[in-house]
Amino acid sequence: MLVQDFIEKLNAEFYCGVPDSQLKALCDYLIDRYGTDPKHHVIAANEGNCVASAAGYHLSTGKVPVVYMQNSGEGNAVNPIASLLNDKVYAIPCIFVIGWRGEPGIKDEPQHIFQGEITLKLLEDMQILYHVIDEKTNPSDLDAVMREFCEYLSEGKQTAFVIRKNALKYEGATQYHNKYTMTREDVIERIVETAGNDRIISTTGKASRELFEIREKRKEGHENDFLTVGCMGHASSIALQIAVQRPDKRVWCLDGDGAALMHMGAMAVIGSQKPSNMIHVLLNNQAHETVGGMPTVAEGVCFRKIAEGCGYPHILSVEGAEELGEALKDIKERKELCFLEVKCALGARADLGRPTTTALENKLRFMQNM
Repeated sequence: MLVQDFIEKLNAEFYCGVPDSQLKALCDYLIDRYGTDPKHHVIAANEGNCVASAAGYHLSTGKVPVVYMQNSGEGNAVNPIASLLNDKVYAIPCIFVIGWRGEPGIKDEPQHIFQGEITLKLLEDMQILYHVIDEKTNPSDLDAVMREFCEYLSEGKQTAFVIRKNALKYEGATQYHNKYTMTREDVIERIVETAGNDRIISTTGKASRELFEIREKRKEGHENDFLTVGCMGHASSIALQIAVQRPDKRVWCLDGDGAALMHMGAMAVIGSQKPSNMIHVLLNNQAHETVGGMPTVAEGVCFRKIAEGCGYPHILSVEGAEELGEALKDIKERKELCFLEVKCALGARADLGRPTTTALENKLRFMQNM
């Protein structure tokens, strides 16, 4: 189904979401149509943030908002759905559009498997009426669905469209870019060279894939790395506790701007504890690149000031190769919590692979090496 036809059936004027590769057609269309005009389209920090924004939209207009997300985001959204939107509380109607990663019977990455199994059950438990859209769905199929949905929404309840792989299509050619030149993979390789035998905790998405391939290229093992393949936004908290529990090990956290924004409160906790053996690296390309390249709000965010306000004692921000080299040399000699923002270009190798070991194998090797 063309995404334009789907949008027409929704008949909504406000969309708020966290981008998803399964919903790339929708995300690209919304960017082309609205950009990030806050009256019509907001790319939020996390899915709970989306739900609250949707509530604010309804309270101020009386209209029905649309929230889009990957199914992994259901976890972030459960609390505001149950304690804010639900008809036993404020009865705020909302239409959800959810990309179904890890659908049973469809091969996917390990972090999506269990989430895929419980996607529909979570909606049922939250009393959200849903309809699954696949490649065979056509616009006329949605007429009866929308009539039922509209009746449900009029009662202050919520509905959802669950989107299977390749169900939505968009013929546009949306381009995403930024002004920086260093590739993320080159930056990670420089960090690997500097870190030596230190431990590296990498965030979900392409950063972990690149770290794995860098080790392969260098003919090194993977026992020093923990690849956080799921739970976006939590790699820094994992790294923090490893650093606290093992002060004899130096710990590098490779974070992303979208991940850091998703659960920014983690920086306040890290800054309050100040482990002297932790280096928090923010790979900032101002985009949700792993799921398609849609922008984050990082372009307007000063992460240096955030780190300073959270209590990080040593803070650096670089955007060039020479600056990066000097920063890594400086950090390597320090024995205090450090924050390093590296502004990176948008993009990755077309032939970038995925880890050839399982998540469980990664965990066991990492723990044995500790």
